[in-house]
Amino acid sequence: MTARTAVVTIAHGRHEHLAGLLWGLRGQVRAPAVFVAVAMDDPEVASVVDRCRPPEAQVLVPSLPSTPEGLPLAAARNTGASAAIAAGADLLVFLDVDCIPSPGLVRQYAEVLAPADPTPRHTGDRPTVAAGEVAYLPAVGHPRDYRGADLAAMARPHPARPRLAPDEVRPADDLRLFWSLSFALRADDWEALGGFDEGYVGYGAEDTDFGQRLGAAHGRLLWVGGATAYHQHHPSPSPPLQHLASIVDNANRFQRRWGWFPMEGWLEQFQELGLAEQDPRGGEWRALTHAIR
Repeated sequence: MTARTAVVTIAHGRHEHLAGLLWGLRGQVRAPAVFVAVAMDDPEVASVVDRCRPPEAQVLVPSLPSTPEGLPLAAARNTGASAAIAAGADLLVFLDVDCIPSPGLVRQYAEVLAPADPTPRHTGDRPTVAAGEVAYLPAVGHPRDYRGADLAAMARPHPARPRLAPDEVRPADDLRLFWSLSFALRADDWEALGGFDEGYVGYGAEDTDFGQRLGAAHGRLLWVGGATAYHQHHPSPSPPLQHLASIVDNANRFQRRWGWFPMEGWLEQFQELGLAEQDPRGGEWRALTHAIR
């Protein structure tokens, strides 16, 4: 039986990047049955989706308000997954709004996680998350310039992620490398893991936490070749000063649960800039200024 696949993204602004994601979905070898775009405090997302929607898919655009602490990234992904499952999806593919899926992305995820003749699953089976490669596109004059270009030739791989053959599936050794730009899992595994922790608000650490909870559930992360997503370029300050407060708060939340700090490079850069410091007694970080969240 063919899995009913949903593609889920979350969006606030970046409307032309969203149009690029939708352009990529319209070119899929295997079209998704459901597309969910969660609009975070952005009523214009619905009009972009309506204009560029994949014709074969059921389209849903739930919305969430922003919060004083920042955009509710974790809650938005949970909202998108709930909407997709309510629409009958049994395979969830999450894509960052900046990503253009390669033509075989949906099919490759489905063949790895929900093959047409699967081995029957049993109670106690380990949850499995699949992660395709993300390749980075160079800057162009306008995001529409990516559409129709040879993205595979333009893009460059991430130096810290494995490079895979088109049909290669490789178990991950380090769950700290999980990220939320492009990944997929079965709906029953999503529900077993409980989605993302909504206690993480704003930017940072919610996906690293998800990876650690996958490990705590004795799950596995699979790197999947042939499910490439192309990340559309956009300016991104380093360190991300606009997310200072949420990065510090989320790093502390993560450390209290797992015993180590994520995003250490950014925290150290904030410290060098005089924007954050670590308490030598308790070890937690605190922001020293109110940057734009």
